[in-house]
Amino acid sequence: MKKKNLGKRIAMSAFGVIICAVSVAIFKIAAFGVDPFQSFMAGLDSLVPIKFGTLYVITNAVLLLFALIFDRHYIGIATFINLFLLGYITQFTYDFLKTLIVEPSIPVRIACLVIGVVIICFGSAFYMTADLGVSTYDAIALIIVNTWKKGKFQYVRIITDLVCVLIGCSLFLLSGGKLSKIPTIAGIGTIITAFFMGPLIEVFNVHIARPFLNGKKTEEGSAGGTN
Repeated sequence: MKKKNLGKRIAMSAFGVIICAVSVAIFKIAAFGVDPFQSFMAGLDSLVPIKFGTLYVITNAVLLLFALIFDRHYIGIATFINLFLLGYITQFTYDFLKTLIVEPSIPVRIACLVIGVVIICFGSAFYMTADLGVSTYDAIALIIVNTWKKGKFQYVRIITDLVCVLIGCSLFLLSGGKLSKIPTIAGIGTIITAFFMGPLIEVFNVHIARPFLNGKKTEEGSAGGTN
């Protein structure tokens, strides 16, 4: 069925992906760990000698193939926006931030972690509310649960997240990374993004993203609840 406000939804998807990409770069500066999928990407990036943006596209193209084979229902415009934009924007933003924040102190890293969490939730709210498809990684758990009928989503998602973190850490160590540096890709930031993002995303959904999509005032969007 054709979605209403398609142009606005596409803009929200692009905006959400850009904000999430910037947040990933900030997480990297904080060096307290990134979200589970980015932990996997960080490990892969440390092992494979190509630019992060290109590596992100290649990895997600493989996951896209998985989704297209088993259930293309979850693939939409936003999936491709995520696939082609997020990696390159993250790479550009991280390279830029490194020129501004050189050898950040602990307070600066903590501030970056807090900022990263807030804006990744903000971006995710717009991306999710646009409802034009999910990322190729998100599609994996959805396919396992809804297409293959294996388990409940919350448990399957925890398992896929743990697998990502374990593989990412293993790849990082295989690339010659030090064990003491593991918390920079799988640390407190990873725990926060894996278990505590939901409530903050919902706050942004209710008060900003849904009212923006529906052209309503914040109060009306808040009273309307979830759809």
